[in-house]
Amino acid sequence: MSAPDEGSLVRSYVITGGRAKPSRADIDVITLIKATPSNEPLHRLNREKRAIVELCRGGALMTVAEAAGYLNLSVALTKVLVADLVDEQLLTTRTAPTSTPATDRTLLEEVLNGLRARL
Repeated sequence: MSAPDEGSLVRSYVITGGRAKPSRADIDVITLIKATPSNEPLHRLNREKRAIVELCRGGALMTVAEAAGYLNLSVALTKVLVADLVDEQLLTTRTAPTSTPATDRTLLEEVLNGLRARL
């Protein structure tokens, strides 16, 4: 594995204003995000924030991790930007539903059975 590109680290630092953590504790990689219904022009936003809002304007919920993947941004950077956009009321969040351990075990068993059936 190669070392991170120094230029991208500096750029991330500039984009977030030097912040490494989101201003909101409720933003996680599995937090669901959606654009708020707004016709507010996005020209005042930086390129990355504008891209996140435009991606989320499709109407479907997506996780912070998905948005980071689509936009080729780091998850840490995306979390900070999403928190800013929530504070600016351009995005809304919803926590992903958590499942009970029994559901997780059942799901894993189903996946395992499906894989065994294919082999």
